[in-house]
Amino acid sequence: MISALMALLDADGRRLLRAQVAGIVAFAVLQGVAFVLIVPIVDALLQGDDDRATRWLVVLTAVAAAASVAFYAQAMIAHRLGTVVARTLHRRLGDHVAALPLGWFGATRVGELTRLSGQGVTDVMTSAGHLLRPMVAALVTPATVVVAMYAVDWRLALATTLTAPLIYGAHRLSGWLARRAAVDVQATASDAGGRIVEAAQIQPVLRAYGQAGEHDARLDDALLAQHAARRRQLWTMSMGLVASALAVQLAFLVVMIVGVDLALGGSIDVPELVALLVLVARFGQPLVEAADIVGAIRVAQGSLRAIARVLDTPALPEPTDPRRPVDGSVRLEGVAFDYGRSATDGAGRSSGPAAGSGSSGVASAAKAGGGAPAGSAERTLEGIDVDVPAGTMLALVGPSGAGKTTVARLVARFWDVDEGTVRVGGVDVRDIATADLMAHIAVVFQDVYLFDTTIEENVRAGRPDATVDEVRAAARAARVDEIVDRLPDGWGTRVGEGGHALSGGERQRVSIARAILKDAPIVLLDEATSALDPENEAAVDAALAELARDRTVIVIAHRLSTVVGADRIVVLEAGRIAEHGRHADLLAAGGRYASFWRERTRAQGWRIERAGATGSD
Repeated sequence: MISALMALLDADGRRLLRAQVAGIVAFAVLQGVAFVLIVPIVDALLQGDDDRATRWLVVLTAVAAAASVAFYAQAMIAHRLGTVVARTLHRRLGDHVAALPLGWFGATRVGELTRLSGQGVTDVMTSAGHLLRPMVAALVTPATVVVAMYAVDWRLALATTLTAPLIYGAHRLSGWLARRAAVDVQATASDAGGRIVEAAQIQPVLRAYGQAGEHDARLDDALLAQHAARRRQLWTMSMGLVASALAVQLAFLVVMIVGVDLALGGSIDVPELVALLVLVARFGQPLVEAADIVGAIRVAQGSLRAIARVLDTPALPEPTDPRRPVDGSVRLEGVAFDYGRSATDGAGRSSGPAAGSGSSGVASAAKAGGGAPAGSAERTLEGIDVDVPAGTMLALVGPSGAGKTTVARLVARFWDVDEGTVRVGGVDVRDIATADLMAHIAVVFQDVYLFDTTIEENVRAGRPDATVDEVRAAARAARVDEIVDRLPDGWGTRVGEGGHALSGGERQRVSIARAILKDAPIVLLDEATSALDPENEAAVDAALAELARDRTVIVIAHRLSTVVGADRIVVLEAGRIAEHGRHADLLAAGGRYASFWRERTRAQGWRIERAGATGSD
């Protein structure tokens, strides 16, 4: 565990850990010496030599005082070390998760990360700060005692040494049982955590369809499984504790039998034997103490391994010689991509930083741009060639699952392509530093996520160093000021987790204001006006027009007006380009786009009527 901690800590943490181990070793050696000094004291007292006993008692007092100082020093270091461990692991987990491939974030990851960043880090912190001492002392103190025993009576020392494999085997068995139980507990805890988060997130859907009770049953099953795993862990760890304690007592019995045999044979004096048996009894104290906490140590080791696995997951590769985009153009050349292949590729094929950069649409990107689930319809792109000159608008059209959103994600380098090249500003996105790429792109996705803070701070997320006037100007351009004017706390109104205090159209306006404030030359836009009321739709349309002015826009088109106004339209079907061109040319061609246009035009005239009513449809 010490070596694993060394690998995860920074220089300051490693220095503290080395100081902690040195302090523990010093304390353990002094404790062992103190135990050994019991032998001459007891021997002198049993032989009636009070002066000799007094002299040895003075030495024992000095050693005990030194041990107390060492104990206090390592305890102070342990407190600091625990704090450093928690801070370092939280920082490393947070930084690394923000750089992980979005395909890594599967259905169970939220529960797993919640457990690791909470209980997992606490387990490791507790072990580093408080459990290392009994574990190290369990090795060093008995070793010190045994070495000293050889100077008193080599036969009893040898007998004590020969019991070491028995004690070691019992501790190994206890550790193996604890580790096996901990794996089961961690798996069920991650599943239960994921179920709890899922239950909180989808309550509106479950209640709307009357399935809240059914999902509660699944959550109950996960919690019951976690409870059962913890009961099995308690039972298993109890068995290990009993095995370790029994091994220590058997070792003491063996030494006692050997000592009695030597005393009866006249090879050792009875006072000396009694003193040595007292020493052996004390010899077992650190071992019993270690047996008590071996389960907790194994749990912490399991958490440490799980944290290390997350930190070992390959992040987005950064270029060694980064280049900057020269303009706002976008070009995809021979692009092929598959979600399933990307999620399992260890080369770091995708990019979390794009979603966590603090840029416009940051949280929207993280939520809407997350990893595609296994079995998702929108899985593959093949042979995609698209050229978007700077300052033009490209509309992506096609049925659900055709690959429209995937194209936008690849431009933002949420993933790296399997084949081909994505160029932004004439440069391969893999040759652009993440910060430079995201400074060049603003993202507005359909599913908007706002931070649980004020409206002003949510807009400012587009450019944190913006002035108040710049924030307000971007908000006015996106019609956010209309929202602010009717709220009691104005700009200081908190929007709640995910922005639930605002309507969908209002959240979209805040997201667009972020993008306007960022003022990036390229905008990736997943339109979200089709389900809005007329007032919000008009406001969002005006905000989008402001956002698209003098910028390169790639829009996933849902509305006919956007399609008509695009400089170029690309029709995707099953991950391939079916058609491309301008609106009028594609209509004249009578292909897939013309069919799409007819369907959308006809749908605009639909209305709902009661059964039996007459009238046109």
